[in-house]
Amino acid sequence: MQPSKVLAVDDSDLMHRMYDVMLRGVPLLHARDGNEALERLAQHPDIDLVLLDINMPNMNGFELLTELGARGAVPGLAVIVVTTAGREEDASRGLAAGAAAYLTKPFRGEEVRAAIARLGESHAP
Repeated sequence: MQPSKVLAVDDSDLMHRMYDVMLRGVPLLHARDGNEALERLAQHPDIDLVLLDINMPNMNGFELLTELGARGAVPGLAVIVVTTAGREEDASRGLAAGAAAYLTKPFRGEEVRAAIARLGESHAP
């Protein structure tokens, strides 16, 4: 998958800078929590990929996934969870809530790019 617009949702400035470098050439928007992410998604309906942290203030990643599912947004929106919450039950919960992939920090840029590429394979006819 080559995303047309990506939303990075994380409360870490460092993570946002890393995404800027990793995804150079791809339009990238930023949000610091789930509430901001919902605002960005409403403002930019052409976002087709969300890179989502779980541990954030205000509205965490699980709450955002639940809200997106309630709005019917998850089936048409690819979500990759990238978080320090690496327990197996966290991954299962994220995938069950609609995430397409679950990566744990620390990670290498190649891992994120590979997860994005696999999204295209899973959406092939």
